[in-house]
Amino acid sequence: MNMDAVQLFFDIVGAFFVLYMLGYASFLFLAVAVGSSTLYQLKRRNHLKNELLQEYYVPVSIVVPAYNEEITIVSTVRSLLSLEYKLYEIIVVDDGSTDRTAAALVEAFGMEQIARPIHRMVSCQPEKAVFEAPNLKVPLTLICKKNGGKADALNMGINASRYPYFVCMDADSVLQYDSLEKIVRPVLEDGTVVAVGGAVRPCNGAEIQGGRVVSYHMPSRILPCMQVLEYDRSFLAARILFDRFNGSIIISGAFGLFKKSLVIDAGGYDTTTMGEDMELVVKLHVFCREHNIPYRIRYATDAICWTQAPDSLSDLCKQRRRWHIGLFDSLTRHRRILANPKYGLVGFISYLYFLIYELLSPYIEIFGVFTVIAAFALDLINVPFMILFFLIYVLYSAILSLTAFFARIHTIDLKLSVTDILKAVGLCALEVSFLRFILAWVRGTALLGYRKKKQQWGTIQRQKINFQ
Repeated sequence: MNMDAVQLFFDIVGAFFVLYMLGYASFLFLAVAVGSSTLYQLKRRNHLKNELLQEYYVPVSIVVPAYNEEITIVSTVRSLLSLEYKLYEIIVVDDGSTDRTAAALVEAFGMEQIARPIHRMVSCQPEKAVFEAPNLKVPLTLICKKNGGKADALNMGINASRYPYFVCMDADSVLQYDSLEKIVRPVLEDGTVVAVGGAVRPCNGAEIQGGRVVSYHMPSRILPCMQVLEYDRSFLAARILFDRFNGSIIISGAFGLFKKSLVIDAGGYDTTTMGEDMELVVKLHVFCREHNIPYRIRYATDAICWTQAPDSLSDLCKQRRRWHIGLFDSLTRHRRILANPKYGLVGFISYLYFLIYELLSPYIEIFGVFTVIAAFALDLINVPFMILFFLIYVLYSAILSLTAFFARIHTIDLKLSVTDILKAVGLCALEVSFLRFILAWVRGTALLGYRKKKQQWGTIQRQKINFQ
């Protein structure tokens, strides 16, 4: 073996990883700085009451796809009925559930079956029965249909909706009382806005009454705690920064607002992908650019949706496997965006970021781990330097995670106990040094058997939402 060549290889790999981590660290620092500044500016503006005060309401249809959501669906609908908004409807689409999802709703709200034809504007599986609830604050519709997947259920909701804008949200989530008002605000401010993403936070540890958080503490289990830190870093960082240049290419399926006519023109949700949320947003970018339609895709950082974070490592791995397959689907289908001047900064910054630091990052990191092991075995590594480099990376990432976490906590007026603060500080290093590499392996192996397993979602255990 030519040891000089081997040494050169490891030197090149080492230089690459230093540049890779410097690029990621620089982006993360810029994103967290911009995100934190935006949150504090928004809080100050709200305190000064320098807001868009209006009595106009954008009519909104809330579409909730549900498959075997018997445990959470009633709490979700009750949270939607408590929203402080004057003009909206709720449409729950039961996508062929095998449990009592539909029965739970019928019993809880006294729903009655009706004969209602549904006009097909986008393709979806046929309905089996339609129910409506009389004498509620807002119209509540339940559609039971043949199973076709989440995207198909969302398409059914679009077909059944009455209003020009629709909100998609998960059946295991609840909205704050003012979230609908805040997610439509960008539409009132700018008529070219075609989609708005909301902020998603884990509800593990939150007690919600009438759409208001009355008690909040860090989750009792370690895994959801680390996800709280991860969510805040993710939503505070990249999404606020991308919003500055109309570069958002993902809106969480847990909470997003869309202009219905444009979504219909673009073909609705794609039922052949596991990442229907990102696929739709990228499709809207492409559709508007190809047809020269002025548009904006925004992010409303103060429109908050509380969702369940997986409690077990097994469920978390299933979730992240889905997300990575969906990311792969969207980026490969729309690869012509990359570095294409027609798509502006979306192709030069957003696509490139998601390609390098999201899609390819697990493979880069796994390769790096194996390279370090091989270099150590051949005695070609400076161990003290590597340990120092890793500790600096962990400390830097932990500081940014805590900055994002405490900025979010402070600006939405949540109170933390000393125990919660210590738990967040203690777990942030564990999250970036331990959980990150476990999820890197999960994401890195997600595409094995891709063609055979790409439509297999996996079952995640639900817990009852603490909502009253």
